[in-house]
Amino acid sequence: FAASSRAHKFYIILLYFPVALKRMLNFNVPPVKNSTGEPVWKVLIYDRFGQDIISPLLSVKELRDMGITLHLLLHSDRDAIPDVPAVYFVMPTEENIDRMCQDLRNQLYESYYLNFISAISRSKLEDIANAAIGANAVTQVAKVFDQYLNFITLEDDMFVLCNQNKELVSYRAINRPDITDTEMETIMDTIVDSLFCFFVTLGAIPIIRCSRGTAAEMVAVKLDKKLRENLRDARNSLFTGDTLGAGQFSFQRPLLVLVDRNIDLATPLHHTWTYQALVHDVLDFHLNRVNLEESPGMESSPAGARPKKKNKKSYDLTASDKFWQKHKGSPFPEVAESVQQELESYRAQEDEVKRLKSIMGIEGEDEGAISMLSDNTAKLTSAVSSLPELLEKKRLIDLHTNVATAVLEHIKSRKLDVYFEYEEKIMSKSTLDKSLLDMISDPDAGTPEDKMRLFLIYYISSAQAPSEIDLEQYKKALTDAGCNLAPLSYIKQWKAFTKMASAPTSYGNTTPKPLGLFSRVMNTGSQFVMEGVKNLVLKQQNLPVTRILDNLMEMKSNPETDDYRYFDPKMLRGMFVVGGGNYIEYQNLIDYIKGKQGKHVLYGCSELFNATQFIKQLSQLGQK
Repeated sequence: FAASSRAHKFYIILLYFPVALKRMLNFNVPPVKNSTGEPVWKVLIYDRFGQDIISPLLSVKELRDMGITLHLLLHSDRDAIPDVPAVYFVMPTEENIDRMCQDLRNQLYESYYLNFISAISRSKLEDIANAAIGANAVTQVAKVFDQYLNFITLEDDMFVLCNQNKELVSYRAINRPDITDTEMETIMDTIVDSLFCFFVTLGAIPIIRCSRGTAAEMVAVKLDKKLRENLRDARNSLFTGDTLGAGQFSFQRPLLVLVDRNIDLATPLHHTWTYQALVHDVLDFHLNRVNLEESPGMESSPAGARPKKKNKKSYDLTASDKFWQKHKGSPFPEVAESVQQELESYRAQEDEVKRLKSIMGIEGEDEGAISMLSDNTAKLTSAVSSLPELLEKKRLIDLHTNVATAVLEHIKSRKLDVYFEYEEKIMSKSTLDKSLLDMISDPDAGTPEDKMRLFLIYYISSAQAPSEIDLEQYKKALTDAGCNLAPLSYIKQWKAFTKMASAPTSYGNTTPKPLGLFSRVMNTGSQFVMEGVKNLVLKQQNLPVTRILDNLMEMKSNPETDDYRYFDPKMLRGMFVVGGGNYIEYQNLIDYIKGKQGKHVLYGCSELFNATQFIKQLSQLGQK
């Protein structure tokens, strides 16, 4: 999803995502700013869906600051805490409603604030009412709210529909050859419900554009209908009155562009070179948390002893991490250099504190020592007061040293810089300095999956499919390299049935420029041994998703988008990818919008996958 609007007002609206949660956790009353009083202590009860929505936005500390003493899963074994109110945040499923009714009957809490992620049906609301009456707990059910928060906000400008049961709305689910009409309707309804929630929270009615004859068109038709029906009911409309987005019509309306994943299958498979996308591609990165396995120590285990288990560490990469916010879209060599600079800056500050401490410990009471002491007291006081900031800086340096080192290990062992550069040349139709067959056959270059990704990009990007003789040669090389050919089977079918077979997607005509050796990161004092890794600098080029948005947002005439359907539910300007998205497209959109003064972009997708997860879906579709 990408939305364009006036910059100074748009981010005010974006703030409502965490604000909506904070309001809910404050018993659906706006939190009082600068309040010095103690918060009301409470328990938070959520299901897996609620946990996924909250965890990228609010830390445990932030929850505690809001009075949340415990946060527990609805279906866990919970003890009664009869003198504390409970805030529930769950999906209105049959199973969840039954458990909430059980909690009422067991008198677990002092009072109940029931918040549903999506709208609850009248019949299920009646079930809760009957349980409350039966348990003599009607007065304890303090509030019941539909929150319309059925989406996960990963960044200020990025969201994904779901994490739980995401296989139900996956690329594979939508593109299965044996899918029934009923199953497709269910998938579309799930996507539309989340998009509807998104716009209720945003407090804006979008203008909708979509490609024809695709799943994106089905979503557009259903979303248009749902928005119209809500607007028609003036008394209960969610887009008027005192909603979270009050004053929402004071800014330009967002443009929602719905596209089908099938417009571009190469980008999700592409090896990348920017920090965030690399972390997602090669590490276990999920809902803004990266999990790392620490390498075992150098000391060897005694003979016959069990090998030591690898320690696992988790790091949150969030908006509060200034280094991450500044460098997540930067080329990896730039990130490595910046970590080194931050480390040197920290060491200089640390040495200054040590020097001042040493001076303050001067013995004797000669005039020179006393004079020096008084001169440095203020400096040391200042240094000590900045200690918490210094410790936080050290924590972030350690975090990104560990994460970047883990990424670098993958780059070097799999030659990911070589793959990235080679794929860029394929997609931009540039001259290749090494034959594709040689790349696939090289035993030292990449994993079987890396080789399959490379070949699929070549196959997708080619205007003319390779001849059967050439294809058999490639298939033999891929098989010899240990590749599973199932994804290729699906891509062959896909290419045969899509218009792209005759008009392949254009990816621009620029390739990354190698800058030669690194400057600072190549020195012997660096944390990163970058020897042998190419210092590639990215050139800005618009990917298909970004180009489609540009055509529609700037109202350019282009065969690619001229037949896009137009819906305005308010008759009364956003990019969303049906079938899955990735950080490569997200970063490309963010880089594009930087040159558009006064406009912002949001990117959303039905699921967020990396190349490994996507190729697994292609493999399942290609299996006979």
